[in-house]
Amino acid sequence: MQTPIIIYNWLILKKIRIVKTRGLKKDKVNIVTLGCSKNIVDSEVMMTQLKGNEIEVGHEMEEDDANIVIVNTCGFIDNAKQESIDTILQYADAKDEGLIEKLYVTGCLSQRYRDDLEDEIPQVDAFFGTMELPLLLKKLDADFKHELLGERITTTANHFSYLKIAEGCDRPCSFCAIPLMRGKHVSKPIEALVTEAKNLVRNGTKELLLIAQDSTYYGLDLYGERKLAELLRQLSNIPGVEWIRLHYAFPTGFPLDALEVMAERDNICNYLDIPLQHGSSKMLKKMRRGTTREKTETLIKTIREKVPGIAIRTTLIAGHPGETEEDFQEMMDFVEKSRFDRLGIFPYSHEENTHSHSFEDDVVEELKQERAEAVMELQAGISLELNQAKIGKVFKVLIDRLEGGKYIGRTEFDSPEVDNEVIIDEKSQYLRIGDFVNVTIDAASEFDLIGKVVGHK
Repeated sequence: MQTPIIIYNWLILKKIRIVKTRGLKKDKVNIVTLGCSKNIVDSEVMMTQLKGNEIEVGHEMEEDDANIVIVNTCGFIDNAKQESIDTILQYADAKDEGLIEKLYVTGCLSQRYRDDLEDEIPQVDAFFGTMELPLLLKKLDADFKHELLGERITTTANHFSYLKIAEGCDRPCSFCAIPLMRGKHVSKPIEALVTEAKNLVRNGTKELLLIAQDSTYYGLDLYGERKLAELLRQLSNIPGVEWIRLHYAFPTGFPLDALEVMAERDNICNYLDIPLQHGSSKMLKKMRRGTTREKTETLIKTIREKVPGIAIRTTLIAGHPGETEEDFQEMMDFVEKSRFDRLGIFPYSHEENTHSHSFEDDVVEELKQERAEAVMELQAGISLELNQAKIGKVFKVLIDRLEGGKYIGRTEFDSPEVDNEVIIDEKSQYLRIGDFVNVTIDAASEFDLIGKVVGHK
């Protein structure tokens, strides 16, 4: 395998200086997390294990007194890989300057390019794959404590937590390198997830965000059938769980019984994150998605019928090999017709060892970016219309933070960091972070709602 060119591009800018590192009496570990919410959970599990071994550990600490750094990397697309490499090199320089003693790298980039990284960044003391936490702990003279399974120190705001229901993916999507880094789909048992959720609630969590590479596949490997509906039902029975939010649902083979549970349970958000990737049947076939535009539109219609008022978030890809102007216009028509509540789009990234890598990367980068921006411009207009329709209505809002004299919150239709936010003037009323309040919407922009509190929940 050839070393990715982005590694060389950055290494030539770096001068390696060997400086004797300072000694510290007691180890202190700083974990730096890059990439998606799945990586956040992995870092939280790592922190829990280290603290269980009486090792002082923090997450992305601003103070510089940690003598050991662990970088949990992302290797999903070029931009994510670049950020991971930048971060590793930053701490490699810190090690050369004697600011830290040990540097370890784990996560997806390490899983995928370990041999190349070992050769090119010798300052790193050891690289670990995505499933090698016990080996990393051993390197730190710590034991993997099985009694801590289900326990987790969270790094997010105290009132919401990610709950990873499965690892890996069995889907054959042509563009995706996730199976190379995360392996086959492995579901966590329902009992284990219920225990973990109860522990999170005990520590202040009010909102559970269910995540996986493919949440709709949940249970097939363990129980011989899809069990997402049963998992939702049992999690919603836990006292103290006020919101459950479902992410990363694959459209092919979607378990419709999960929608029935969503519709009947008040504490399951009317929200679904379902990455669809394209609106052209030709491109969906080339992407190996196992569906067509027609089937996708039928599924969207069914979802909206079974859960009236549901907010649907999707993700698309612009510029996959073979995407013609006609294919792109089909995607634009699909977005306009579907009127998604939330949408993100990525320019295609030509990933080694994927099926799509065997195709010519024939859409130039500039055109990929132009097409992605055109889709987002269309979506901005749709989002503005949908948001303005909310003016004058009252919504239950979870307060996430206080920032710049404004309280920032979310409705049940919005996930943290990626979706719309509700902005409330701090002067109007004192609010506590993590509280639910009723908010009347007074104004709306493309991606924000502005309102005032009319009562607490």
